[in-house]
Amino acid sequence: MNDTVDKLVVFLAKRDGIDKLVKTFQYVSKLVHWQVETTHPDIANRFKQWEVASGLSRKAFRTGRFLTGFNALRRNPGSSPTFKFLAVLANAGEMVYFFFDHILWLSRIGTLDAKLARRMSFISAFGESFGYIFFIVSDFIIMKEGLEAERKLIALTEEDSKDAKEKIRKIRADRVMRLMAMAANIADLIIGLADIEPNPFCNHAVTLGISGLVSAWAGWYRNWPS
Repeated sequence: MNDTVDKLVVFLAKRDGIDKLVKTFQYVSKLVHWQVETTHPDIANRFKQWEVASGLSRKAFRTGRFLTGFNALRRNPGSSPTFKFLAVLANAGEMVYFFFDHILWLSRIGTLDAKLARRMSFISAFGESFGYIFFIVSDFIIMKEGLEAERKLIALTEEDSKDAKEKIRKIRADRVMRLMAMAANIADLIIGLADIEPNPFCNHAVTLGISGLVSAWAGWYRNWPS
């Protein structure tokens, strides 16, 4: 598949694909709102509405997403006791995040009591941040193992070995994908911390905007059809 338009159509047909596009809208509009808030309040208000609408849309797209973590644990919990332990903690946090995010969405659109929103936001952000910590640790361990395997392949095989080159290529491609995953998870962890423990750094519009775009664009890279 070499046509860019074909790839875009396939990308947007995925739930994660459309989520990353709308996430880009959400955090670009946040940055624009911050930039023009004092000089052009009318324009700032329009971008604020776009940001809020994008955030609510993303929550709707994620309906039922908490089942993904459950299914991951059921089908492929990990290749070793260590990875199984990390997978349970990471996916448990993600399931809490998505489940309570559904309730948060319903409270934000008025279906449930609006007073629930703050509490649901905290629980959802806590589960999200908790899970991301263990996803990051897991990816770091796998990347470290990949580097060791690559060094051994380079040291023990001939330079013109096609089999060794192919294995090294796969290890490096996997490393890039895991780096993208780690970048997205760290960025989302910062956003989660802004909900859990508000502070001037994490809650600043620029920090949130850049973190959201890093997460979105790392997701674009990972989900873009090859």
